Amino acid sequence: LHRPNSNLYFPHEHQGSTMSPFITVSFMSFQISNVYFLSKRMYVFSIQCVAAFAVSAVASQWERTGKPFNPLLGETYELVRDDLGFRLISEQVSHHPPVSAFHAEGLQKDFVFHGSIYPKLKFWGKSVEAEPKGIITLELPKHNEAYTWTNPTCCVHNIIVGQLWIEQYGSVEVINHRTGEKCCLSFKPCGLFGKELHKVEGYILDKSKKKVYNLYGKWTECMYIVDPATFETHRKNDKKASEDKKSSKQSSDSEETPQLDGDSLEVIPGSQLLWRIAPRPVNSAQMYNFTTFAMQLNELDKEIEVVIPKTDSRLRPDIQAMENGDIDLASEEKKRLEEKQRAARKNRSKSDDEWKMRWFHQGPNPHNGSQDWLFSNGYWDRDYSQLPDIY
Repeated sequence: LHRPNSNLYFPHEHQGSTMSPFITVSFMSFQISNVYFLSKRMYVFSIQCVAAFAVSAVASQWERTGKPFNPLLGETYELVRDDLGFRLISEQVSHHPPVSAFHAEGLQKDFVFHGSIYPKLKFWGKSVEAEPKGIITLELPKHNEAYTWTNPTCCVHNIIVGQLWIEQYGSVEVINHRTGEKCCLSFKPCGLFGKELHKVEGYILDKSKKKVYNLYGKWTECMYIVDPATFETHRKNDKKASEDKKSSKQSSDSEETPQLDGDSLEVIPGSQLLWRIAPRPVNSAQMYNFTTFAMQLNELDKEIEVVIPKTDSRLRPDIQAMENGDIDLASEEKKRLEEKQRAARKNRSKSDDEWKMRWFHQGPNPHNGSQDWLFSNGYWDRDYSQLPDIY
């Protein structure tokens, strides 16, 4: 789970707040840990806060450029947090293509958060693009609310030479399936001089398709909401100021190259803050740019070890060896596990046996009908006698 130690902000109110199953949880952790606050504060929440909630998970990927361990088919990861009021199970349900499915639920039955991570990769020479295919669903049973969305496209630049950096771009549509409201978000591509880097803009439509709010911000920093009239007035004034500035530059024959980090976000008067990220811990750079929350996820104590199944990511010998600083052993174990997986797949093909998912199955999403990975239940009964030996 990847939680960027952030805070959710409400109007006039403040409340703190190709991947393996473990890495899937690492990237989804901000959402999973903060969905608790969504379910508890729904009387001030509406689709704009769910939209900010969706953006916040993308923020967890900033500066996370390290290559994760290759997933093993059937690998699982569970997380139970009584203090935060939720539990989660994730499973690697497909190897070709690689798909991780997850299901989180409130211990008080106040929310269900589920989805799948299926990145479709495209290589563009110096960069690699990951287009997400999985559906993300948030259900709040006590309020009869259900929301769905997909994540934006993620692109990692300079994969051959130079400093790696990440950008997110594309459209994200958050839908409230009870009210018919929609939030349409646009993650801006970097552009030639980096002026649009990290910026997100969008708007909310009510069920009659009337624009009722505008949202703006940076997916690495914060999200604001403002009324449409104020937003459009600011945009027109900003455009005029840019044209005047451009004209002034042309007359002086001077050139200026904007910084890659882009300009700091200008807050429009009358805006309300929905979400702001908090700084990562001081040792984050030495810990793969993890947050404090993410650093705790692979901890394995005796209390956990006696209840988790043998397929749990914490028990992977290559990960354990790497955490212990034995890189040579980690490399050997990684090679052994991958060879074992290939041999198992070859044996299944000879006997016409099909791999059977243990905890998830494919079916239509209950809210939009799209093909999805749904939790099959049974995991928390703690009967793991029929699980395969994947390690």
